Amino acid sequence: MADKNDVVFNAEHEPKDKAIEAFQVVEAQIKKEIIASRHHWDDHDVPMWSRAGTISDKDLTNFNISEDLVSVRAGPTTYGVILLGKIRLPKVPKITVGGRESDGFVHVRIHDPPNRGTEDVTFHSLWTDEGKRDENGRAEHYIAIQTDDVPLEFFNE
Repeated sequence: MADKNDVVFNAEHEPKDKAIEAFQVVEAQIKKEIIASRHHWDDHDVPMWSRAGTISDKDLTNFNISEDLVSVRAGPTTYGVILLGKIRLPKVPKITVGGRESDGFVHVRIHDPPNRGTEDVTFHSLWTDEGKRDENGRAEHYIAIQTDDVPLEFFNE
């Protein structure tokens, strides 16, 4: 499996048709994983998805890849291409960051193996930011829903 030292990603940019098609292949899986992650963290009383507040799982995952995939990065590997995507969550309340409002976003990692088109694209993971750990192993914060100013960076969760 690749790590951040193995893959050179292009700059974050608006998605082109091929990236949109790849993310559409796994859109249902992304929604399923968001809900599963939310429930997992809620079961542990960790505020990972706190920005979603009391909105329903249906509203949390009420996005459409063709409209809400706002940026991507791609990194080639010997076994295909790793795609990182920033997906807007339209029903998540906006928050003020640095004096301006920001939508909520999830960062998603998918994989597109070589030589087959998009039918074999697979979901890999969601980024859940736990920040640095203190000497007792506790995370400094828990954030699954990012703001628009958080760049797409390689993650391996």
